[in-house]
Amino acid sequence: MKKKQLHLRFLVWGFLALNLSGAWIVCGQTAAADSDGNSSQLDRREPLELMGNRFLTFASVVRVNQIETTRTESRGVDESAVHSPREARIFRETIENAWPGARMTWAFSWLALHDERENYRELRELIVSYNKKYGDEITFIPGAYFSPMYNSREQTNRDLHEGLQRVSEMVGDGYRPLAVIAGFMSADNLRYLAEEEGIHVCQGTIWSQYAVDNGDGEGSIVYPYYPSAEHFNKPAQGAADQIDCVNLDGWTVDFLNARYPGARRIDGVNCGSRMGVGPIETVIRLGTAPGVQQMLATTSTHFDKGYDLNGFAWVTSIWELSLVEARKLFPGYQGRNGMEGLDIWLREIRRRWPDAKAITHGEFGMLWRDHFKSNDELDYRFVHRGSGICGSEPELEIRWFMNKDFRMATLRNWIEQTPERVIDFTRYDLKAQEPPDPRPGHPIRNWSLMNRLNQKGSRPQDVPMEIEALYPEEQEMIKKRYPVLFEEGHPLSIK
Repeated sequence: MKKKQLHLRFLVWGFLALNLSGAWIVCGQTAAADSDGNSSQLDRREPLELMGNRFLTFASVVRVNQIETTRTESRGVDESAVHSPREARIFRETIENAWPGARMTWAFSWLALHDERENYRELRELIVSYNKKYGDEITFIPGAYFSPMYNSREQTNRDLHEGLQRVSEMVGDGYRPLAVIAGFMSADNLRYLAEEEGIHVCQGTIWSQYAVDNGDGEGSIVYPYYPSAEHFNKPAQGAADQIDCVNLDGWTVDFLNARYPGARRIDGVNCGSRMGVGPIETVIRLGTAPGVQQMLATTSTHFDKGYDLNGFAWVTSIWELSLVEARKLFPGYQGRNGMEGLDIWLREIRRRWPDAKAITHGEFGMLWRDHFKSNDELDYRFVHRGSGICGSEPELEIRWFMNKDFRMATLRNWIEQTPERVIDFTRYDLKAQEPPDPRPGHPIRNWSLMNRLNQKGSRPQDVPMEIEALYPEEQEMIKKRYPVLFEEGHPLSIK
């Protein structure tokens, strides 16, 4: 099949209204009986638009080993004992009970797609039924979040092609996902997805990740963007370097806690920099009550003030299926699996923001792609005050400004009204280059994009500074975008 036609292959049962430009994102069927004879909850849905809406995208990863770095090599423990239809039912029913009609994305690893043990055969069949019953997206994850760190670009392309083909065969009826879950994905592989596989959405960056797990990828903007051919963390600067594959973050995190590399030990608690709406750093590590409090504080940053500033809001997370019973494998989980917290979080989102939409990664990315044809109009702004949990200091306020040209963060003590200092100024107008392909047995961990000033404070030059301490040309870049920041007496002024 010709490469430009691949994305047009899509499942049709009775009713399908799908315009791949994104204006209509209706991936449902008319009511039909599933394999158990239950009536499908999928019915005709109204078309959605990006602006004026709040979105939650939620995914789960189905795997065999904890981190399947290549088709044949893994890091971490064998998780096959906690991957069965039982865990999937607990997981999916928790979501449906808390948020009826929510749609989610399932990403299978290479081994999970090919494992012929009974539990994996039954698990694949069950999750395929969720596509038919709920409209869930089913897709592939290469390299278990870290494909660029361990695989050549050519190998990742082969994995994508054959993994996606296997997904289509598994689901049947010409099914083709709209998105791929990848953790990190190099620019060349993002281009391959768009041009050869006809897939224009990828969860291909993990915002602020540094000194965590098996790879570093600090430096991108936190909301969707078209990546540059130079580097997956760099927004394309124009048509010449724009890759037509919307790059999505993997986890919405607390902006204050994210300033730190790795984790900090605070009051005997390991406070991870990835703390936000993910389970390990919240409801598993902290317990249900404080964990949910943190998840809601992070959600509120986007669904309240962020919505006002940006005209739409987006929160995203990935909860691996293994988490349902990973407490059997990891004593550090303290017997917790987070399901109670997941239920409370989703119900509270629906109570506080009843208009929020829970849709798949592919649906959301295509809505964004329909609205934004390039990065020229991007102007993401966020204001976050600390939750008081772990490293999210309640007296601090962080502001983020993100666009095609740069990202910038300022920090102040809002209680004492101290002056704002710039803690991150990442320029995207500068040349960027990704690392070369890793060699077998020699992974390349750091794929971060750091230049002028970085929030992590990991380099000698990463010292908070007054805005006047930036170079004159950098001040002009900021002034061109946000002149009010330089106006004396203006409520938004940094001066």
